[in-house]
Amino acid sequence: MTAILENLAAARRAGKPAGITSVCSAHPVVLRAAIRRAATSKTAVLIEATCNQVNHLGGYTGMTPLDFVAFVNSIASEEGLPAELLIFGGDHLGPNPWRREKAEDALTKAAVMVEAYVSAGFRKIHLDASMGCAGEPAALDDVTIANRAAKLAAVAEKAATDAGLPKPLYILGTEVPVPGGADHVLDTVAPTEPQAARNTIDLHREIFAQHGLSQAFERVIAFVVQPGVEFGSDNVVAYDPQAAQSLSAVLDGEPQLVFEAHSTDYQTETALTALVHDGYPILKVGPGLTFAYREALYALDMIASEMVGTYGDRPLARTMEKLMLSAPGDWQGHYHGDDITLRLQRHYSYSDRIRYYWTRPEALAAVSALHKALDGKTIPETLLRQYLGELPLAAVAGRTMEEVLVAAVDQVLATYHAATGEARH
Repeated sequence: MTAILENLAAARRAGKPAGITSVCSAHPVVLRAAIRRAATSKTAVLIEATCNQVNHLGGYTGMTPLDFVAFVNSIASEEGLPAELLIFGGDHLGPNPWRREKAEDALTKAAVMVEAYVSAGFRKIHLDASMGCAGEPAALDDVTIANRAAKLAAVAEKAATDAGLPKPLYILGTEVPVPGGADHVLDTVAPTEPQAARNTIDLHREIFAQHGLSQAFERVIAFVVQPGVEFGSDNVVAYDPQAAQSLSAVLDGEPQLVFEAHSTDYQTETALTALVHDGYPILKVGPGLTFAYREALYALDMIASEMVGTYGDRPLARTMEKLMLSAPGDWQGHYHGDDITLRLQRHYSYSDRIRYYWTRPEALAAVSALHKALDGKTIPETLLRQYLGELPLAAVAGRTMEEVLVAAVDQVLATYHAATGEARH
């Protein structure tokens, strides 16, 4: 099941680089699209949950790691995906959800969370203890970060042994874009300095050995670095292979490792292919998938407004605006500008902070009303071309609303599928 992850470094050394898409989302339509593509192409699918999204206390989804595994497995069963093709990953596992608490308390909770992830069957574990807790600097020194990561790795090792499960594969390192994208316009993003990457790798290797975890370090498959990709609310910084060339060269001295690329959302197929070729074969994507879902959902909202007399004028979009204004916590502070700019960002931002609202009762009711309005109705091709023109007509003509939404997400996944060479795995 995890052979593809374990072979990424070897494939690069052999001159046959291959990659894998890391689907970072708990949205059921996104998960269904990813799983359906895997089932159809008979390739592995990597589904990742983050520490804030899913943890032993429920996270913002209300799911524990075991709940999340059961949720994903239920969709996989419906789509006919064999269990051996499904890989679970845990992202940024560390004290981040509790960073406003004292370090001792936050790290205790982080350890329980890591244990819950590993015991639930998550095999790919990204340990991230980079953030300061209450009374600490926002950015910690490298030695403290590595020691905290090692202690969490020890918890993961024991959890796997106690559960009779294979030992985890680890991702280490913390130099990543701001979760969910930057909150301001960026023209360029500098890649990680090569020497900084070398120092991070060497320090973790040394400290893991000090903690008696040399065997665990042998299962470290990747370090997280910044290859120079990012997206903000309104723009995307494209990958520049030449700028990251010296960083990629670090891997020449680390035969067991590759790099993991975060925030690859909205990159072109050419850029994604170059990332895989240059040593960043684990491509994480999340907001870009729910952005495509929202695009299609809003298009269907407009279609229903056009063709169903009793539906009203874009009631779904109006509901989401009212909901986000009444509960601004998930977007306020991330978006900036005058009232018009803020309204546009709430709905159309690349950061896609609207994704945090789709599971709220008001949003679920509005989506259900849209389903009901379109149920049993054939959408004219002319309206499909007008509002869903970027999707192939064959993928949406005569389809149900859910099939249209899955097709929209799948179009993004297809770009990753081609870039990573997953069709050849």
